[in-house]
Amino acid sequence: MPDLREYAGAGGYAGLRAALKMTPTEVQGMVKAANLRGRGGAGFPTGVKWGAVPLGPAARRPKYLVVNADEMEPGVMKDRLLMEGNPHQLIEGIIIAAHAIEAEHAFIFIRLAYREAAERLRRAIAEATAHGYLGENILGSGFSLDIRVHRSAGRYICGEETALLNALEGKRPIPRAKPPFPQTVGLWGQPTVVNNVETLCNVPHILRNGPEWFRGLSRSADGGTKLYGASGRVRRPGAWELPMGTPLREILEAHAGGMEEGYQLRGLLPGGASTDFLTPAHLDLPMDFASVMGAGSRLGTGTIVVLDDRTCPVSLLISLEQFFARESCGWCTPCREGLPWVVRLLRALEDGDGRQEDIARLEEHTRLLGPGRTFCALAPGAMEPLQSALHYFREDFTRHVTERGCPWRKELVV
Repeated sequence: MPDLREYAGAGGYAGLRAALKMTPTEVQGMVKAANLRGRGGAGFPTGVKWGAVPLGPAARRPKYLVVNADEMEPGVMKDRLLMEGNPHQLIEGIIIAAHAIEAEHAFIFIRLAYREAAERLRRAIAEATAHGYLGENILGSGFSLDIRVHRSAGRYICGEETALLNALEGKRPIPRAKPPFPQTVGLWGQPTVVNNVETLCNVPHILRNGPEWFRGLSRSADGGTKLYGASGRVRRPGAWELPMGTPLREILEAHAGGMEEGYQLRGLLPGGASTDFLTPAHLDLPMDFASVMGAGSRLGTGTIVVLDDRTCPVSLLISLEQFFARESCGWCTPCREGLPWVVRLLRALEDGDGRQEDIARLEEHTRLLGPGRTFCALAPGAMEPLQSALHYFREDFTRHVTERGCPWRKELVV
């Protein structure tokens, strides 16, 4: 982990110095021109999100910037690497973003298990404050900001931005109705922006090098680079910073080293557990927001979960859906009641008690728990791997009925 002197020696905080010479609107304009899209999963344009915050002396104050570091989805591990490896990069991004929306206070809402990351962030904040990058009248600009690290008590639902705000206020983490959106009515009813860790880590480089440079890093219309990851039966599981739009094949073969010996690629979740499966037929797909959506899935976090030919897809889904069912806040009926039913149906198939009509019930749940049917996106996200598995791996579900249980389990016993 570089200290402040090492970070500044490599060009750190140059982006902040440039931003403090600009108006908030000018900073927003640079980020918009860079085509930076949110790296937390939704991919919303960052500059546009900032632009929804009222500016000027008539705007309500205080304003808040909240960093979503509640990284809890299965298969996702990128933000921890950024916070532990270079916390000053995130701190600089926070200060620039806060200046862009005229926020006086910032919170880093971090997953409870990330103890080392939280400690390194606190040390970086203390260093930045001691050298005038934080606190009152930053670098003589007249802009002031304080940053606090808040360790979450922790549930997956806290990753939903409005549930996160409720948790930060000390309330039960239940998602809020939208509108109003947090940019106008957020933390404690004040204008608030919630950004992902990786998103903010891109901001200093845009301000330091310019939007054209940032766009030039990409292989697609989406600007910049992306942290892509891969887990499962690959030779080199890990995460790599690559140009946005890097093809799936290159990520899995050149960087993850291909499949382990004796295993074949059968499918993959391209952006964490709450995305639709893709298959080997999609390996030449560029990993950017539009291309992955066009293939019927989502880029999400860009962290790939690999399904091999010796892993039962039904068993994999049980693990994923059990996670989502456990992490539901319980606020709306479809999510609270529907997800446990999905787990029960999948377990019945796995244990040899499933019937053909159970497959139809699973399909029905993918509609009943789909977009527009629940209070937030947790249940629709949980349905994405299920609905795509039913499409691509339908025969596996049928075999669980006709063979009275999991074929993979029986083969292992033999």
